[in-house]
Amino acid sequence: MKLLVRLLRINCFLSVTLFISSCSGKSEKTNQSLEQSPFEGMVLIPEGTFIMGGTNNDAMEDELPPFKVNVSGFYMDQTEVTNAQFLAFVEATGYITEAERDIDWNEMLEQLPEGTSKPPDSLLKAGSLVFATTDGPVNLRDYSKWWKWTVGACWKHPEGPESSIENRMDHPVVHVSWNDAQAFAKWAGKRLPTEAEWEWAAMGGLQNPIYPWGNKSVNQASDQANFWQGLFPYHNSEKDGFFGTAPVKSFPPNGYGLYDMAGNVWEWCQDKYRFDVYSQYKKKAIIENPTGPETSLDPEDPFVEKYAMRGGSFLCNDSYCSGYRVSRRMKSSKDSGFNHTGFRCVKDI
Repeated sequence: MKLLVRLLRINCFLSVTLFISSCSGKSEKTNQSLEQSPFEGMVLIPEGTFIMGGTNNDAMEDELPPFKVNVSGFYMDQTEVTNAQFLAFVEATGYITEAERDIDWNEMLEQLPEGTSKPPDSLLKAGSLVFATTDGPVNLRDYSKWWKWTVGACWKHPEGPESSIENRMDHPVVHVSWNDAQAFAKWAGKRLPTEAEWEWAAMGGLQNPIYPWGNKSVNQASDQANFWQGLFPYHNSEKDGFFGTAPVKSFPPNGYGLYDMAGNVWEWCQDKYRFDVYSQYKKKAIIENPTGPETSLDPEDPFVEKYAMRGGSFLCNDSYCSGYRVSRRMKSSKDSGFNHTGFRCVKDI
């Protein structure tokens, strides 16, 4: 995704065409009860053993093969980190997010073809990627059709310099990179969840659910999460009541008391992303507390180190991205930010 960000920034200069890639059945709830946490806004996620990875026909290649995992108990934020919480962090530390910093051309050059000329300085100004609806159907493998590089877009200005979070303090913070999320987590005395912790928590005590709410089809679940209803990326019927992000706790929590484990915004995880890591895990009978691969590998963008994201966003739709499934994986470079990407934290017991 880092390469996408870099190329979109100078798309008009280089005239580059961008191509990247981005249930049914009954579920039975376990006898897990919602346990209180001594930490405000967090809940205790119990220790457990589960099958991690895709177990239904919608599974992507990087969700396979499924394998057995044991996860120790931990505390997890009930909600995605909000604008109000991130503002407190910024005011306390003076932190400046990566979307608020001008682009380092020498760093960008490492991700571009040899001989690429430097673009005008105006294209290297601080900004981020903002979703823009299209006029009609487009190639769903060409993400550049609905992502617009916007100078001035950042966590304080989600849609660009004219927008504001003044009335969105209870919405999840967006345009935060993995590095930004790490900085917040360290300040808060927490950390980012591993993919295994995130997936186990998203299941909410259900046995192999497709979604955090169970197995009810997304076509019948507009009251369960914030995602795209209609024809992506040009018509959103907004059956769930929202076009963009929603205030946290707008939808029912899962069995562990966690909100928005599906939809709203993608959530950064601690792990590096590797498309074939599950094949490596499958070689063992059970994996204890996996923390991800030592090295990253994305065949579609092999020269950029990627980190994992989970949970889907308000842009997810079955036509191209079933990100609201508990096993669905996404990835991006650690310095990338978008207006559908946020995070939540965990804390060790």
